[in-house]
Amino acid sequence: MSELGICSRREADEWIANGWVRVEGEVVDTLGARVPHDAKITVDAQARQHQATRVTVLLNKPMGYVSGQPEDGHEPAIVLVRPENRWTEDRGPQRFQPGHLRGLAPAGRLDIDSTGLLVMTQDGRVARRLIGADSEIEKEYLVRVAGTLSEEGLNQLRHGLWLDGQALRPARVSWQNEHQLRFALREGRKRQIRRMCEQVGLTVIGLKRVRIGSVMLGHLPVGNWRYLRQDEKF
Repeated sequence: MSELGICSRREADEWIANGWVRVEGEVVDTLGARVPHDAKITVDAQARQHQATRVTVLLNKPMGYVSGQPEDGHEPAIVLVRPENRWTEDRGPQRFQPGHLRGLAPAGRLDIDSTGLLVMTQDGRVARRLIGADSEIEKEYLVRVAGTLSEEGLNQLRHGLWLDGQALRPARVSWQNEHQLRFALREGRKRQIRRMCEQVGLTVIGLKRVRIGSVMLGHLPVGNWRYLRQDEKF
């Protein structure tokens, strides 16, 4: 079901347990049941309604917060998703409910010393699109740097560097101003941009993610969040 893009693995487990999944017209309620690849899989309307109520939140993460689980005494970014931190200009129809925090998980990382757009979602389809093994979603960053960058170094940032024994995919890198670079990547290795800059003699002073796919950070204030609008798609 996950491979077919119907739902996430977590959702599939829940739907199967609830008896919402049919294979060739027969209810399958046993987790891990094997079926032929060409089998016809259908889901009850209840499952679709359940999926439609799942929310996706966009947060402008401040420095000092980790994306996922608490670590080294630092709080996870999800603690900021509370009514008083909702952006006052969020015009979405959703009213905040405590249930919106249940199962809300980051769809991708943003380092503790980085700021900007962090996506958290209850929707397995969104998570798979952003962080699935076959994801092609481009992410854009503004990176303030110190040091001298040659034209050769700039070309290396665009293509030619390796991390952890693997060649990096081509990236779009350009100068935003004399102290800041703009990176657009389709992959997300751990601390990738910082390590790329180190290889060409630069030190990263500040890093902010400003776009994921077609969804922009825009004017969302630091520490504030809003719901993903119905007209926005990754």
